[in-house]
Amino acid sequence: MDSISDLLTRIRNGAKSKKREVNIPSFRLGIEVVKILREEGYVKNYKVIDDSKQGILNVTLKYTEDNKSVISGIKRVSKPGCRIYCTKDSVPKVLDGLGLVIVSTSRGVLTGRSCQELGAGGEVLCSIW
Repeated sequence: MDSISDLLTRIRNGAKSKKREVNIPSFRLGIEVVKILREEGYVKNYKVIDDSKQGILNVTLKYTEDNKSVISGIKRVSKPGCRIYCTKDSVPKVLDGLGLVIVSTSRGVLTGRSCQELGAGGEVLCSIW
């Protein structure tokens, strides 16, 4: 099972059904992705709840004042059957720069803008707008 796809699907479904929080099985790459989503303003907050097993990643979703989700769309780009990579010069843009692309690089999980600034490429994980 693809854990990144599971994370994105739970966030997408939670936002569409107007849930305040979603719970996701915790894993290191997922925590880094959610940390970027919080820094960029797509989710309100997150916390890792320690249970006796894997742990639970509790993500608090963010809504506007008229109760619309901040996340319009979220899509997995690189899949287990078809990996998508980018170089420092070919980092994709989402909606001509209005959205966000998340890339897994050798320097960690970064946004598309950070990849261009640092001159790093890697696997394109997802796009969000």
